[in-house]
Amino acid sequence: MPQLSGLTGKRRAIIVVVDGCGIGAAPDAQAFGDAPSCNTLANIASAMGGLKLPVLSSLGLGNIIPIAGLADSSEPVGMFGKLKECSCAKDTQSGHWEMMGVVNTVAFPMYPDGFPPDIIARFIAGTDCKGILCNKPASGTAIIEQFGEVHQKTGYPIVYTSGDSVLQIACHVDTVPLTTLYEWCETARRIMQGPHRVGRIIARPFAGEPKNYRRLSMERRDFGVKPPAPTFMDELVSAGAGVLGIGKIEDIFDGQGLSHAQHTGSNREGLELTLKAIEGKFDLKGHSIVEEAPDAVQLIFTNLVDTDMLFGHRRNVEGYANALTEIDRGIGEIMEALNPDDLLIISSDHGNDPTAPGTDHTREFVPLLAYSKTLARAGSFEHNIGTRDGFSDMAASLATWLGLTWKGPGLSFIPQLSKVS
Repeated sequence: MPQLSGLTGKRRAIIVVVDGCGIGAAPDAQAFGDAPSCNTLANIASAMGGLKLPVLSSLGLGNIIPIAGLADSSEPVGMFGKLKECSCAKDTQSGHWEMMGVVNTVAFPMYPDGFPPDIIARFIAGTDCKGILCNKPASGTAIIEQFGEVHQKTGYPIVYTSGDSVLQIACHVDTVPLTTLYEWCETARRIMQGPHRVGRIIARPFAGEPKNYRRLSMERRDFGVKPPAPTFMDELVSAGAGVLGIGKIEDIFDGQGLSHAQHTGSNREGLELTLKAIEGKFDLKGHSIVEEAPDAVQLIFTNLVDTDMLFGHRRNVEGYANALTEIDRGIGEIMEALNPDDLLIISSDHGNDPTAPGTDHTREFVPLLAYSKTLARAGSFEHNIGTRDGFSDMAASLATWLGLTWKGPGLSFIPQLSKVS
């Protein structure tokens, strides 16, 4: 089991995950059904005639691979490279778990033909919902337009899946109250175990009128499964440190390894809350999820999901590009607010190339950018960290920065503390 020791000092680490933001096909992309040409960032940039991301460019994003519009900086202020996933998946949970030192070696089940009749029968019996609609892979926005009116007339939930290992349940909030929808998801979570242990059960509430339905992102809830082994976050909390999850981090880890958490309704909110947490303006007491939670946090872990959920899956290139511009601006504000003892890491969990066929994630390398005012001041570190074999290098690097001993997988790309103090 990974172990930590030596948690000292005032150092903090901030991780910002741009969900579904790959940077080129992984060597095994074709085994996951993806073309060698998949490349989320480069293909968006090409389709848009170039991207303008001055903050991310200053950190070295354009140095990792050629990306239209982004200069290859001769003097990057941060560290840059890319990570190759080791887990046997291209999903959100596996990507985040691996960042925290747990490689997922057991693939989650998929349902390209919908869920088996016995699963649906157990769900109907367990929820007393009388029936369901859909039961096939589908786009969430398209499916509520197709079945929304029938759902409101019958009260039957819309049950569907996607290219991920998920069972999703969509209900109109005026037809099925949120509390009932969440209860139905909990029932589905109890049913979907053993060979049917999907990664997540997702509550997808929506509102509005026919032809003008809208999903309620803030009320979305993911009912996941716990990582198969202790993560870096678990060991950090055990050492007495505070860990704050912003966005869907709490759902991805099923609450494990966190002392505080806050869901978000948009990337903008996620960036704003991250900034508040860095500045000490976040209400930690109001968002603790464990007894006797620390009154300070050493790790802030943020997921920005719009790039994946709203634009990657919907193959909306322009929307994705605009989201990157918003993130670039937000990262600039975060960098300004960092203390000298803060480390900022920006990365992703998988690809989701909006120029690729279908609506699924894409198996890609993910970018890695790192910055701290202390490192920038030292100036003598290696900016180009190259291609890293595994997302777990992030856990090892966090341990180095925080002055901890980490016996889990991964190799640190952060210089020893004595060289950057």
